[in-house]
Amino acid sequence: MKYWLTSLLCAIGLFLASQEKSSTDSYFDLNYFSGNIVLHNNDILHLISGHPEGVILSWNKKTFGTKDWQQRFNYPDYGASFSYQDLKNNILGNNFGLYAHYNFYFFNRHLMLRIGQGIAYTTNPYDRFENHRNIAFGSRLLSSTYLMINYKKERLFDRFGLQAGFSLIHYSNANVKAPNTSINTIAFNLGLNYNIDERDSEYIDNLSDEKFTESIKYNLAFRTGINQSDIIGSGQFPFYVLSAYADKRLNHVSAIQLGADVFFSNFLKELIYFRSVSFPEENLSGDEDFKRVGVFVGHELFINKMSLETQLGYYVYYPFDFEGRTYIRIGLKRYFGKKVFGAITLKSHGAKAEAVEFGLGVRL
Repeated sequence: MKYWLTSLLCAIGLFLASQEKSSTDSYFDLNYFSGNIVLHNNDILHLISGHPEGVILSWNKKTFGTKDWQQRFNYPDYGASFSYQDLKNNILGNNFGLYAHYNFYFFNRHLMLRIGQGIAYTTNPYDRFENHRNIAFGSRLLSSTYLMINYKKERLFDRFGLQAGFSLIHYSNANVKAPNTSINTIAFNLGLNYNIDERDSEYIDNLSDEKFTESIKYNLAFRTGINQSDIIGSGQFPFYVLSAYADKRLNHVSAIQLGADVFFSNFLKELIYFRSVSFPEENLSGDEDFKRVGVFVGHELFINKMSLETQLGYYVYYPFDFEGRTYIRIGLKRYFGKKVFGAITLKSHGAKAEAVEFGLGVRL
């Protein structure tokens, strides 16, 4: 742990020494955290053996209202984070993560909420022969999300400040490969922040109160990826999702949605056949339809060219019972112009992830 702290501090020092005196409107922060793995599933009890600890190093770019969206969200920061976490369990190993994040501010900018999304690498994933007890991570590459809420004070000592609070760190491969029970860590964090510039720019406050709305728009989206059932060794299969929905923009930051999905989940073909052979008492023929059709309501939160999409769905065509009739989708969209968008979303049934979806769509 000391090695990693020393390396990170040296890296920061070298970067700062190379900076010119021109304004960057950016800062670094370094947080040490220590906490506990959440027992969200009794099957992972053998994986909880200590108090995980680690560090999160972040670069942050401040905003001062040069664009309208910055003023609407109270001048958030955006940036990138690198994390190292020792999970204090030889079966789990250590995790390294790389994230993009936003910082949102409340209570006179003393309370900071950070939302980070990225990808992580685990050093000791499941292996049938070498590490069969690691049911948390079935692959080396994982999807990872972290939330951090800090009380923060900048420039307490020249350019240095302090921050402290709590973090939630989540690792999962979203059933890209079994097993995948995932790991969640709740931790206390304490850190330093360092402003690169001697002083901050001035905040701009010239946002008009003009109301904004749009007529109903129609969206078509295609999503795909690969996933696997919870049965280890059952194989990875591609899936395809066709979505059509209408949205109504209520104001600059919010829209509501109503639509339908058609799911072609090929892993269900294998699962249906497996259960028909292995569990004859379930009276499955093996020929049940693997397709599903759902209807959903949703909300979209617009942040510059990005947006956060959340949807709650219900299967109206559901020939094979898999994890219940309701589903949730949450993820990020990026608009390219006014009509075309790309998306990365997570589809789940409650806390049980089914797939990470990569999507492309058009808004007409």
